[in-house]
Amino acid sequence: MALALIFGGLWWLSRERRRMVSEAERDAARLREDSERQAEAKVREAELAAKEKLLQARTEFEKASRKRREELEAVERRLAQKEDGLDKRGEQVSRREQELSTQERSLAGREKGIVEQEQQLQRLVAEERARVEQIAGLTAQQAKEELVRLMEGDARIEAAHLVKRLEDEAREQAARHAQRIIGMAIQRASSDYVSEATVSVVVLPNDEMKGRIIGREGRNIRTLEMATGVDLIVDDTPEAVILSGFDPFRREIARVSLERLIQDGRIHPARIEEIVEKVKQEFDDRVRQEGEAALLELNIGGVHPDLVRLLGRLRYRSSYGQNVLHHSKEVAFLAGTMAAELKANVHVARRAGLFHDVGKAVDREMEGTHLEIGIDLLRKYGETEEVVHAMACHHGDYDPETVEAVLVTAADALSAARPGARREILETYVKRLEKLEEIASGFKGVQKTFAIQAGREVRIIVDSGKIGDEQAIWLSKDIARKIESELTYPGQIKVTVIRETRSIEFAR
Repeated sequence: MALALIFGGLWWLSRERRRMVSEAERDAARLREDSERQAEAKVREAELAAKEKLLQARTEFEKASRKRREELEAVERRLAQKEDGLDKRGEQVSRREQELSTQERSLAGREKGIVEQEQQLQRLVAEERARVEQIAGLTAQQAKEELVRLMEGDARIEAAHLVKRLEDEAREQAARHAQRIIGMAIQRASSDYVSEATVSVVVLPNDEMKGRIIGREGRNIRTLEMATGVDLIVDDTPEAVILSGFDPFRREIARVSLERLIQDGRIHPARIEEIVEKVKQEFDDRVRQEGEAALLELNIGGVHPDLVRLLGRLRYRSSYGQNVLHHSKEVAFLAGTMAAELKANVHVARRAGLFHDVGKAVDREMEGTHLEIGIDLLRKYGETEEVVHAMACHHGDYDPETVEAVLVTAADALSAARPGARREILETYVKRLEKLEEIASGFKGVQKTFAIQAGREVRIIVDSGKIGDEQAIWLSKDIARKIESELTYPGQIKVTVIRETRSIEFAR
């Protein structure tokens, strides 16, 4: 650096001399920098290059020294002339003159010590290399490997950023495309919902009919209950009796049977058993017709007759107040529409969507979940593995391997989660909203929580002094994960974290 200051101060010297000295200084600096970064082989090359440059600089410097005094005198004359015309630059010129005086005094000694400097430079290079190895605790080979590792890590980070950006772009485009497809499918479906209850009311022509229905010592009621499997409630309700039971199929058989007995007028145990048996036979035909109508509506053929009857029985099965047959048809239609938009197999998507809850037709009669029962039934009645797999994935018990499986899962969630599709008890609904707000309020930094959109969205207002923008992102993810683990709910719940910073000042 001292050589750089000397030759920089004497810029008015010969351009040829300044170039050679500057090259020597830059080469020396590069040698020092290379000694810190590169391996042993590079250091040796740098040392040889430094020696050559220093020898060349010394030779050139000796030639230029002879002209130094004449050039200095010329420079002094030019400086004197410039001082007369450059009043504004007086301070700068003064500083440069002082530097020149200092440099001139040290120049003679530096000329004599050029050889010593060369030796010292070699010693410094060796010492610097040893110091770098000592500080880093690495040999030259290890330094090479560490450098390669760091460069590889940087490359991986850059690649990860690139992949994330591409994934974000793809996810954004996919989200827009998915919204369009789902919106189109829902708009084209526009299905009504049917809310089922656990009781049916049979209207009587008069209150005297209650006594005939009860019979002597209640034998008619006992016979009807044993034949149908539902409870018959005769209370103070005028001109009406209530049929209670969780199985809509049996309850409907009991309702039709009781209405026919009332019309017939002959109400006794033998007649009750006869009417109930006849109505059961009629309902067997009715469930077959319901199944065939559903297949015809969805343009699905080649279904086993037993599977058609099971499908028809879903007409008399409800889930959270939603009629399962209507729900299955809606899922089939939504899945088929989305499959058509995505150029997937429409036939498999519709078929799997229609039969995705077929196990619920007999889950009260067989052991196992409706999913396991449904899988066994579809395989028993000759459905393809593509249909079975798409149906089996609709509750997330199996990982989807086909597009149709994903579409059936999405269609099932859409049909169940749309407003009004399912009935929920008010008390359960309120408890779910309270639990939702309680979960969100339990996190540090949360000020207020609001469950809105019928519990399908929770908005959290946080303290901006405790929660930063990055922390708000992780807070929303943590709350969503905790809601998933502690709550049971249809569809999905949107978690929105709101962080606001206000700065207020008054102009007086």
